[in-house]
Amino acid sequence: MATYGKGTYTESSKNIEPVWYVVDAENEVLGRLASRIAKVLRGKHRVTYSPHMDLGDSVIVVNAEKVKVTGNKRNSMAYFHYTGYPGGGRIVPFEKMMQKDPTEAVRHAVRGMLPKGALGFSLLGKLRVYAGPEHPHVAQNPQPLP
Repeated sequence: MATYGKGTYTESSKNIEPVWYVVDAENEVLGRLASRIAKVLRGKHRVTYSPHMDLGDSVIVVNAEKVKVTGNKRNSMAYFHYTGYPGGGRIVPFEKMMQKDPTEAVRHAVRGMLPKGALGFSLLGKLRVYAGPEHPHVAQNPQPLP
C-alpha cells in the first residue's frame, strides 16, 4: 500500500490475488471477445486499476477454432508478417490462419489491444488459448468471464 500526495492510492501488485477466468469462444465475434479479454488482462475491471502496472488476471480461451467474424472479413482479412529478409513480407489470409493455427488468430487480436512494450508482453503472457474445449488449468479454479 502506497499513498502519494493527498489521498492518492496506488495498489501494489504484491497485494493483488490473481483470478483465473475461462471464456468459451464458440459463436463469439473475434473483435468483441478480444476487447473483453484485453480489459481483464489489463486489470481495468478492478477498482484499483493503474495504467502503469500489471494488476490484471489470467484468461483461458477455449474453442478458439469456433470464433466468428462479421461481414466479409472471413474472405478479406489477412495477417502480415515480415521474415527479416529482403522481399520477406508474408501475407496469410484469415481462413488459412484458422486452418493452420486458430489460437494465433485470437492471440493476435488480443495483442493488438494491449499496450506496446514490456508491459504488453507481460500481460500477453497471462493469456492461454486452446483450439478445443479442453484446457489443463483445472487446478487454478477458473471462473467464467463476466
